[in-house]
Amino acid sequence: MTLPVIGAALRNAELETYRDWLFDKDRDVELQSFHTAEVLDSDWSALAEEACRLLDGHKGRIGIHGPFWGFTIGTMDPGFQQLVARRMDQGLDVCAAVGASQMVIHSPYTTWDYNNLDNLPGARDRMMENVRATIGAAVKRAEDMGVTLVMENIEDIDPMDRRRLVEHFDSPALKISIDTGHAHYAHQTNGAPPVDYYVTSAADLLHHVHLQDNEGYADRHWTLGEGTIRWDAVFRALSAIDATPHLVLELRDKSGIPASMRYLEERGLAQ
Repeated sequence: MTLPVIGAALRNAELETYRDWLFDKDRDVELQSFHTAEVLDSDWSALAEEACRLLDGHKGRIGIHGPFWGFTIGTMDPGFQQLVARRMDQGLDVCAAVGASQMVIHSPYTTWDYNNLDNLPGARDRMMENVRATIGAAVKRAEDMGVTLVMENIEDIDPMDRRRLVEHFDSPALKISIDTGHAHYAHQTNGAPPVDYYVTSAADLLHHVHLQDNEGYADRHWTLGEGTIRWDAVFRALSAIDATPHLVLELRDKSGIPASMRYLEERGLAQ
């Protein structure tokens, strides 16, 4: 069995540091220099050109983390829907500039939703329609560009909520992302299922995974092995689904990349 190849989520400044490692197996790269309002509302062309230069000759898959600060794609306010739609367009502009085939966006589901969506008649359908009103144009544009938007779990407790939302769009340009640390926090703190259940639930719709560790109390983004995620179970679940998602280390301290790789390699989980 061929072990999955691991990549990383990096800012431009870190691409140079890990360039040789990224190129040795043409690892997946997630560019994380383009998600803030300050960057998107400025002239980011030089930043994009720098990323392209640093990745020149790289044959792996490239994605970006899209905008997410300060809003939800499930907003019901038409004015905010227009603002979020603009942010999505800005992110897709970046994808075009850097040759990215994937953009990470954030799930709208909160812990409050988990306990209340079935308490309010029609609330689940309204959430889906709010999301469609907010990012529907971006999904259509992504289809035309050959880009896939991947929806990452944030506060999600029931992983099926996100799956049903993605299925509601019925588009090749909207798929599922899993953040292992977010899922483990939800499991330990809010009673969600364990991380491998998130993988099994996503199944063939899983196109992206953020790999990070924690103890289940907070969103630590620790080096793999420092927390309490059951990584053997996670990678067994990944091997059992019919999907080849981008698998990227998303660590707060990027110097933990070599230690994370040693942890996975020593256990025969990934390369």
